[in-house]
Amino acid sequence: MLPSFEIAARHRPITLVAAEGLPLRAPFGAVEAAVTGDRAAELALEGPDGTRLAVRLEDGRASLRVRIGGAEHALRSRRHGRVAAPPTRLGLTLTGSHLAVLTFEDDTWLARGRVDLREVGGPDTRDPAWLAGLTHDAVGVRDVRAGSFGQLGLRDIRLVSHADGSPYRVGSEVLFTATSAGPGFFDTAHTSVWSLSVGGDIAWRSDLFFERPDRPGVYGDHATHLLRDGDAWLVATSTWSDFPARRADRVPGALGVTLAESTDDLTRGQHVLPTRRLALPADGPSVGMWDPHLVRTGGQDGGWLVGYVSARRFFDFHPLLAAGPSLDHLALRGAATDRRATEGTTLLRVGEDWRVLASDGRDNRRAVRGRYPVFDTSMAEVGTLSAPYPTNIPWPTVVPPDPDVPGDEWRLVTFDGRRSGGRLAGYGTHGDVVVMSERRDGPRNEDRP
Repeated sequence: MLPSFEIAARHRPITLVAAEGLPLRAPFGAVEAAVTGDRAAELALEGPDGTRLAVRLEDGRASLRVRIGGAEHALRSRRHGRVAAPPTRLGLTLTGSHLAVLTFEDDTWLARGRVDLREVGGPDTRDPAWLAGLTHDAVGVRDVRAGSFGQLGLRDIRLVSHADGSPYRVGSEVLFTATSAGPGFFDTAHTSVWSLSVGGDIAWRSDLFFERPDRPGVYGDHATHLLRDGDAWLVATSTWSDFPARRADRVPGALGVTLAESTDDLTRGQHVLPTRRLALPADGPSVGMWDPHLVRTGGQDGGWLVGYVSARRFFDFHPLLAAGPSLDHLALRGAATDRRATEGTTLLRVGEDWRVLASDGRDNRRAVRGRYPVFDTSMAEVGTLSAPYPTNIPWPTVVPPDPDVPGDEWRLVTFDGRRSGGRLAGYGTHGDVVVMSERRDGPRNEDRP
């Protein structure tokens, strides 16, 4: 049985520069600096090919200045480029192929302009050689910081685990992966690793980036599960990093799941991981799969269970479960085909049984909307999780207590859909991290017979 939960804390760790220092290992970088008075200010990243990616603040206007092959493009948003209040800091972000200018006004970062560098003939920002030659420049500013990009929000919270599904702990802390949101759609985000203390505080620890098996370059793929299997790490992730915002550009089958293996300490620093495709069975026509969660079970049912999501079309999606003796030999166990907006598939051992948790988004039919369903391993619903349901489609990441840690208790860590960065940054910037604790006077969650 699982307890009921109530919200205990919320966090929104907005950071442009997560770790100082260039060059970059992936196309996720930032430069920020303090500005004073009416003096013109400019920040730039400069590539080894003569490319200069700059942002400028002058006369109350923020703009982008992109120099490619000797020609300079001056780009300014008519709707968002004028600052509303005198900013105290100026920021440049490179997230995937997107360059953005941000200003820090009234205690918040606001996106004032953004361009996809591919649309102006820009460099291949995913090329490791180009990234290795990056330097930064600053004019008319002080207190300059440059390094890897952090996040405007966190979503897709997933507990870091051992292969048997138990939480991976560092002392009294548990770790989780998250999608670090950039100033735009899904292709501006990447995977990060965080710690959660017994008291509910969170702290950044590392960033994970990926190489694809079918194309060159470094990608910020996300919606990731990191698990410890013996002396190595397995990393299952969803290939969201080049998923296009425009519906017309979406290619069926391009969105899938990859698997990486490493013996490095992925919980600290920054890492670029080679991957291979993880073949997952579908229950019918599928245009894409995402949200992997893996456990090694052993026994007569096979060595592994894998939960994930499949979409009949974008966006009509539901959770599935596969099983097999290895990750290379998986067969479908079940699918919740009556859902059309359910994701965050999460495996949890409850007593002697495995349960599959998920999140029923509000685009489902009324009877299965805005709730956390609990399925058995045939994907038949056997109950629901009693917990507040924030906006968007929050994942049900349940953390069992450690009996050896004083004061530890059942927790649920999830996220909401609250955006940041202003109207230009838009949907992809969600959300807050929502930490829930066990509700002492609440009912227990029980499976239905």
